[in-house]
Amino acid sequence: MATTSDIRASAPALAISGMETILSPDGVRIAFQKTGSGTPLILVHGTTADHERWAPVLPGLDARFTVYAVDRRGRGGSGDADDYTIEAEFDDVAAVADSVGGPVDLLGHSYGALCSLEAALRIRHLRRLILYEPPIPTQGHTLYPREAIAKLRSLFDAGEREAMVSAFMQDIVHMPTHELQLLQASPAWQGRIAAAHTLLREVSASNAYVFHPERFRGLQIPALLMLGGDSPAFFGAAIEALHAALPNSRIVVMPGQQHAAMNTAPDLFNKEVLSFLAR
Repeated sequence: MATTSDIRASAPALAISGMETILSPDGVRIAFQKTGSGTPLILVHGTTADHERWAPVLPGLDARFTVYAVDRRGRGGSGDADDYTIEAEFDDVAAVADSVGGPVDLLGHSYGALCSLEAALRIRHLRRLILYEPPIPTQGHTLYPREAIAKLRSLFDAGEREAMVSAFMQDIVHMPTHELQLLQASPAWQGRIAAAHTLLREVSASNAYVFHPERFRGLQIPALLMLGGDSPAFFGAAIEALHAALPNSRIVVMPGQQHAAMNTAPDLFNKEVLSFLAR
């Protein structure tokens, strides 16, 4: 009987509308944009986003790496399943990584960082790991209040997809107005509206996720934990919890930044990422 690793290794990548895809273990096609040259670097975006979220920093990354910018399931060029589980997302990231066929570096942002953290336990040849503010519940810090989730659900039920995404950024991520306006003016904004249907399931999955530090004690690879200097306290608590759990990790704080440094300070973001990957 074929194992999950066998399926990942044998699943062919297909060209679809300028993207390539790989088959995840549950049969869903996961798309990614492949650019640049060099050692492989996989990028995993956060909630409501798609691979276009990396556009501001991509030129600085694919000049040195072969970049695989993933569309997580339910958006962009990727497929979806009738029943959603966060574990399937972990497998998706691992499927892309294992399809490369050799050592890879992995960078995840927000919900994509949570998926990347768990995928790190599944990937066969992971070299280095970068996590930017994963939404990990920690003792004493509530991630997403019930009132905020109820507001999102009400907006979605009313068909107010754009207002729903804006409310998520303001009420849950606590994105400052000027950062939200920058995001709304970006080419990626329409993709976020299109992916609004994935928002509630990811918020719920983040709240339900239970972090067990002991599971990551054996993850000896170098890990960079990125944090905005002005980010909400719950992101800082998550980064500290990860730092305590990962045996070979270090924290970098980006002064004056919050949850979207790729948009607000792309040069600073790339400087920290490239410095770490050059080690």
